[in-house]
Amino acid sequence: MASKLTARKVETAKSGKYSDGGNLYLIVSETGARKWVLRFTWRGRAKEMGLGSATCVPLTDARENAASARRKIAQGLNPIDERKRDGGIPTFGEMADDVRETLSAGFRNEKHKAQWKSTLETYAAPLRAKPVDTIATDDVLAVLKPIWTKKAETASRVRGRIEKVLDAAKAKGFRGGENPARWRGHLDHLLPRPSKLARGHHAAMPYEEVAGFVAELRNREASAALALEICILTAARSGEILGMRWQEINFDKKVWTVPADRMKAGREHRVPLSPRAVAILRKLERVKDGEFVFAGQARNKPLSNMAMEMVLRRMKVDNATVHGFRSSFRDWAGNVSNFPREITETALAHVIGDKAEQAYRRGDALEKRRKLMEAWAGYCEPTSSNNVVQIAKRKRF
Repeated sequence: MASKLTARKVETAKSGKYSDGGNLYLIVSETGARKWVLRFTWRGRAKEMGLGSATCVPLTDARENAASARRKIAQGLNPIDERKRDGGIPTFGEMADDVRETLSAGFRNEKHKAQWKSTLETYAAPLRAKPVDTIATDDVLAVLKPIWTKKAETASRVRGRIEKVLDAAKAKGFRGGENPARWRGHLDHLLPRPSKLARGHHAAMPYEEVAGFVAELRNREASAALALEICILTAARSGEILGMRWQEINFDKKVWTVPADRMKAGREHRVPLSPRAVAILRKLERVKDGEFVFAGQARNKPLSNMAMEMVLRRMKVDNATVHGFRSSFRDWAGNVSNFPREITETALAHVIGDKAEQAYRRGDALEKRRKLMEAWAGYCEPTSSNNVVQIAKRKRF
């Protein structure tokens, strides 16, 4: 059997399929990924057996592995099945854990890492025990269909993570063919488009009622109530508020700097603090215990994720969520204030414009946003003349 490849050829070959003889092939993708594949016929059907990535498996080892597989075929054994029995093909669960650990260095925070793990363990549980090379479209659909319309955002993330795990398995030579979790040109023909799914929105309190609510909120002394008021005044996300640390607060400049690893967009965000927000933080500073501004029961741990939501429940507020106050702020800014839309969007830490526009947008308009947030804080004050009627309405609590 005349071999046709050299180690140099394996390293430099451009995209395409290259035979080494004996049905052993080097497959080079357009992205430069290289893998070994042995092709054979089993019971009248063409089969492909991945023999690993060419960047990890040298030519000599690929030839030896191919020869071993051919010997099994000569003995009447399917080398793919035999490898499964030998434990050579990982299960989806094993592959998912391996991929998560590999990718974790690039995750913004531990919460993201935990979400990656929990979504696959919860929703992709039926796949975990299956060898990765046996997972087909029907298996993926069985996972996605029950949640595709009910939990659209979660389902979309699960699909993407399944796709990534199976792509990694293919790159390592554990499976061949197309990825059954791929959206474009595959699942988009079998499932409704995500953009057409009914997406849930966080219930938001009408901005006209916020000052009345704040009046009631100030009757509560718990730190969770203060956290909620800061959340309203800064239009921040609850996770950013609960993770707030004293070292992030600059009282002289009246600025709270949220580090990139706690921001959804993955970049640092400066928040101008209104006089009322500063007053709340000064009050908490006098009794601070540990690094977190809103300390929990355990030392050096923040309040729980549900702390502010529980304040709403105890106040019998059923028309709003904590996250919904961001919408209240945005509606007020758009309907009542005269501030430009891009200033409001920056205050909400939303990414504005395409990549070219972002490249030219060097500043964060801090002082313009300060005026916006001070105007919002003024509107939220229970003494605001605009809100006298709404305060009276909210006295039903």
